[in-house]
Amino acid sequence: MRQEIQAQVEELIVPILDDFGYELVDLQYKKEGSSMALCVFIDKPGGITLDDCVTVSREVGAILEIEDPIKAAYRLEVSSPGLDRPLRKPADFERFAGQKIKVKTLCMLDPDRRGHSRKTFTGELLGLEGDMIRIALDDKRGGVAMIAVADLEKANLVEEY
Repeated sequence: MRQEIQAQVEELIVPILDDFGYELVDLQYKKEGSSMALCVFIDKPGGITLDDCVTVSREVGAILEIEDPIKAAYRLEVSSPGLDRPLRKPADFERFAGQKIKVKTLCMLDPDRRGHSRKTFTGELLGLEGDMIRIALDDKRGGVAMIAVADLEKANLVEEY
């Protein structure tokens, strides 16, 4: 049910976000405490401001009020994806090449074929080759990992201090 609602909402709001020059990074319809929340994470070149969030909240809220894809009560939250921005689309892996990322896979992998299977990989994102992401690993073994996008559970940017 939640996935259906998320898909319906995404279909309604992506054209609006595109018109304003925003990218939909993530959309979550989830339980928070005793109520439901629709969380919309947006981005644009140069980052997101509070005014951006207010604009998107007003526009998205209006279309959701008219189309009414969510019958139950919920709270609309609009925000930036944060410093640990999730990477979901193939274009994300090209756009953020050169930055540090953390990847968690769905199953144990040995992408550098050294006999050390694991599910978590951290390093510099080198980009995308076909359907494989390339990561220069920053652990003691080093090397370059090639991981299929289909094998990803989640991938996020890592803020470097």
